[in-house]
Amino acid sequence: MIRRLGTQQDVHVRCTPTTRLRRLCSQPEAGMTTAEYAVGTLAACAFAATLLAVVRSGAIRSALSDLITSALAIAS
Repeated sequence: MIRRLGTQQDVHVRCTPTTRLRRLCSQPEAGMTTAEYAVGTLAACAFAATLLAVVRSGAIRSALSDLITSALAIAS
């Protein structure tokens, strides 16, 4: 492998498989690829839709209403 340092200077750097593996392990990937973003976004939307359906159900709505009413009664 030749690493260019300038127009006049070339430096030969020995790159063994062990050196390459160390370099790859020391700099792990950060972030997600486009496919991972798509799957993550889809999962978040599905979770939001499920949560919305649960919160809109009658039993949960009345339980939340009772909880908020009792919390406001204690606060005042």
